[in-house]
Amino acid sequence: MSPTQLERRQATVHALLTEGRRQFAGDGYAAVSLAGIVDALGLTKGAFYHHFASKAALFRAVVEQVQAQVADRVVAAAEARPDAWGQLTAGCEAFLRAGADPDVQRIMLIDGPAVLGWDDWRALDDASSGRHLRDALQPVIDDGVIAPQPVEPLTHLLSGAMNEAALWLARSDDPHDLDDTVAALLSLLDALRLR
Repeated sequence: MSPTQLERRQATVHALLTEGRRQFAGDGYAAVSLAGIVDALGLTKGAFYHHFASKAALFRAVVEQVQAQVADRVVAAAEARPDAWGQLTAGCEAFLRAGADPDVQRIMLIDGPAVLGWDDWRALDDASSGRHLRDALQPVIDDGVIAPQPVEPLTHLLSGAMNEAALWLARSDDPHDLDDTVAALLSLLDALRLR
């Protein structure tokens, strides 16, 4: 049985995302050419433009894919914990550790804000990681583990701190910085707890 048009389309999009991600992660957005992507796949530029309007559009789709995968790691780490506080801390730690992946660093943290622009990148980040952080903070507040307060400002403060830490880690050459940063984050979170 031959593949349907939809299956061929999905296979082509998957191949473009996979190859785009490989090249964007390995060489950085600026060094990747549209010709290099389509040549690696044996496609034409016309076939590419049938699915994506530009190299930037493909990059945006790759950033969304990477952000979704990071969010999946955060959710999996959080769901492995039985209580709201453990879910919050495990999810936050998972976010920082996911950011240590060189592909994530290059695509999501370094090139993402530069290529997409800060506002667009922040909107994507808020729709994935920010949403999960917001969802993790509300039960901790509801349970009385941290003082009652509006969740939105706290979400942005913690998200900003973690994004800044992840960006700093992406440029660090010291292998100890990740564990030190996770320890600092957990200490920061612990300071929010009511005693």
